[in-house]
Amino acid sequence: MYTPPAFRDDDLASIHAAMREARLANLVTATEQGLVATPLPMIVDETEGPYGVLYGHVAKANPQWQTPPVGDAMAIFMGPDAYVTPSWYQTKQETGKVVPTWNYVAVHAYGPVEFFQDADRLLDVVTRLTRLYEEPRAEPWAVSDAPPEFIAAQLRGIVGVRIPIVRVEGKRKMSQNRPEADRRGVAAGLAHSERASERDAAQLIPL
Repeated sequence: MYTPPAFRDDDLASIHAAMREARLANLVTATEQGLVATPLPMIVDETEGPYGVLYGHVAKANPQWQTPPVGDAMAIFMGPDAYVTPSWYQTKQETGKVVPTWNYVAVHAYGPVEFFQDADRLLDVVTRLTRLYEEPRAEPWAVSDAPPEFIAAQLRGIVGVRIPIVRVEGKRKMSQNRPEADRRGVAAGLAHSERASERDAAQLIPL
């Protein structure tokens, strides 16, 4: 990922936070037949390895897990993003030398991918994923709420994914390269957007 120094995020805690907030990732593997990608929710276990380990699952009918990968897999996480109009820049009023851009948060995590079908491991991954997204609800649903035989049947239809992260790249492009007056204009403009992701991006502009 092309990352100018002003936008590089090397803080592992910040990177892990961006991965958790992104929720949905794109799992990309290179194969002899070409690139294969699957959108799927993934969790990062920060206690494993130097950079953490990613867990998720794909449908057993998905051919990605049956196609041998060439080299490491890549998981792409996207955070808040927003179009930035030059009209928000103070510099527009001063010189007119401005152009549009796009602000965004992105994380690329790389590592050898393991696909597994062990029922106990699958149940652990599904339980952890469910707990993560259900806990904020007033009445969280739990895997154990469903009949055990039903869950066992569902598990037979998926394949687990495990990626020990060996390299990770974080990018936070949030107008850091602009003068303070321009950044304030961008933050104010995005804060009034009808899009929730753009309002989220407004809060990431450094002021």
